[in-house]
Amino acid sequence: MSRARQDRVIGVLVRSGEWVTAAELADIVGVTPRSIRTYVSALGARVPGGAVVESGPLGYRAGADAAAALRTQTDADSPRERVHGIVRALAADPDGIDVFETAERFHVSAATLEGDLGRVRGLLGGSGLVLERRGARARLRGTEMAQRRLLSTLVHEETDEVGFDLAAVRRTLGEGSIGAAVFGPFKSALVGGLGELGYFVNEFGIADVMLHIAITADRVAHGRALEVTIDVPPPPAYERVSALVDGLCAQYLDVRLGAGDRRHLAALVMSRVVAPGAGEAASDIRSRLLPDVEAAVRDVVQRASSAYLVDLDHDDFVLRLALHVQNLRLRAQEQAWSRNPLTRSLKTTYPMIFEIAVFIADGLGDLLGIPLMDDEIAYIAMHVGGRLERSRHAGAVLTATIVCPGYYELHELLRSSVDRSLGQAVDVVGVETRVDPDWDAIDTDLILTTIDPPILSERIVRIQPFLTESDVERVQTAAGRVRRGRRLARLRAELGRYFSADAFVARIDSAATPDEIIRSLGARLVAQGVIDGDYVERTLEREHLSSTAFTDALAVPHALGMTATRTAIAVGIADPSVSWGDGRVHVVAMVAFSASDREAFQTVFEQLVEVFSERDSVQRIIRRSATFDAFLDELVAVVDG
Repeated sequence: MSRARQDRVIGVLVRSGEWVTAAELADIVGVTPRSIRTYVSALGARVPGGAVVESGPLGYRAGADAAAALRTQTDADSPRERVHGIVRALAADPDGIDVFETAERFHVSAATLEGDLGRVRGLLGGSGLVLERRGARARLRGTEMAQRRLLSTLVHEETDEVGFDLAAVRRTLGEGSIGAAVFGPFKSALVGGLGELGYFVNEFGIADVMLHIAITADRVAHGRALEVTIDVPPPPAYERVSALVDGLCAQYLDVRLGAGDRRHLAALVMSRVVAPGAGEAASDIRSRLLPDVEAAVRDVVQRASSAYLVDLDHDDFVLRLALHVQNLRLRAQEQAWSRNPLTRSLKTTYPMIFEIAVFIADGLGDLLGIPLMDDEIAYIAMHVGGRLERSRHAGAVLTATIVCPGYYELHELLRSSVDRSLGQAVDVVGVETRVDPDWDAIDTDLILTTIDPPILSERIVRIQPFLTESDVERVQTAAGRVRRGRRLARLRAELGRYFSADAFVARIDSAATPDEIIRSLGARLVAQGVIDGDYVERTLEREHLSSTAFTDALAVPHALGMTATRTAIAVGIADPSVSWGDGRVHVVAMVAFSASDREAFQTVFEQLVEVFSERDSVQRIIRRSATFDAFLDELVAVVDG
């Protein structure tokens, strides 16, 4: 039974927070509903007597002990744990292992262990390590740095669904490695020391650095220190950080680092977890940048701003992103990637921001010399999102009129309360103090009234003269409805323009690959004269940069350049779902955008993702989309709510 699939099931339930049917889980994971029931039973067995998965008439949902189940140790007899155990043994002894003795230790036959060694070779692909075999002995051949990267990979394999897990580190390195009593104080001291040196600390990266510190300390303690590979003295900033880390290793781990390990850990800290302080001047940041990095980032940011009609081209943003990219290039050279626990949520919740980040990552391809993982693209997306947040927020504020019949200063007090409690979401532009206002003349997004209105409307919210918490919640809910209604109204207005019966596939072959589906849908757009074969090839290139499966149901393949003769969407329905990237999807919407429709790009792109993020809507559309007309009718009905 696949532990990875069990973890996928519980991961989906934890992220959803709601009831999910066995059939829906089966589609997401790519198995049968019967297998889902088996996985649920196995998950329950991980925490005896606990509530890992709740079941009921509506399906399954995560229980109180779901997180604990994700962190349980893998069965020591499982093939995966045996393979990891063999890798640990190989990395621990430069002379390697005796195959027959190792088989006895794991209580398996020599033939079984030979099969495990085959899986170890598969794990070594691209690592720079080779498994050598001479008679009964097997050993790893490769650099010390490559072996450390392999140990890091083992830990990450166990923690994909739960983030950093100290227990997984100890299982990989041994129970004698860093423990909970040391980890917390060491991390706090490291963060505090970096703050004293004037740096902001990226908490998403600090756990990964702590993992490498634990690996370094363990390897040094066993006589496996890194040699100094370059004679060029490190920058002064590296010296200060290396002295800090060395002192903490001596204090908390009783390990003294050599010059190679000090430089290695300083580079990790500087390239993964620190950023300039808030008061650091632009000239100081620029002094730490290489000219080619700044020039490349400035060029691609200008192109992204023009291509997506967004306001990114600001000096402060460019310099801070360039410093991140400079560190990213160092990580790319060592293939020492930084994990990002927000990748999935960023991709699903902010698809447009993630798309801009993909554009920037692609534009920096020559500079970096290697394609980026989604986790690294997500860090770029965080920079982009931070820059765009102010303008996005400004566009999200709704206008409101307060209706509060005059009595002393009551309406003034109410307006002050609304501004204080709801000022980030609502801008009060008018106050009506008459008991019989002209309701039809009030044209603001919301009407907040202390008296009963003569008409019912979603934009009218009844509140108390003295604002209560319940009033605030109702206004926020109404504001959310209005904003969502506007967004979906824009999408509804575009549906008829962009979809056509000639570019609709009612049933995609469940065995088809993403490349085959893209070529099939692309051929329909080519036949309409919307795009040419080059656009299809560039769509495939974009897909290979980062999967366009933005939700558990929808993939939106497209090219980065807007070169279509007009904007059009080819749609394919998959029931059962098809494999796409690391997941599975039910709907593939291949979008061809034209330069004349740049403004429509954001509307169509983000709102399609929003519609197909709602599981009930997806199931409704899939069940009733036997024809193009039926698909369009259901999509419009879902958009209209």
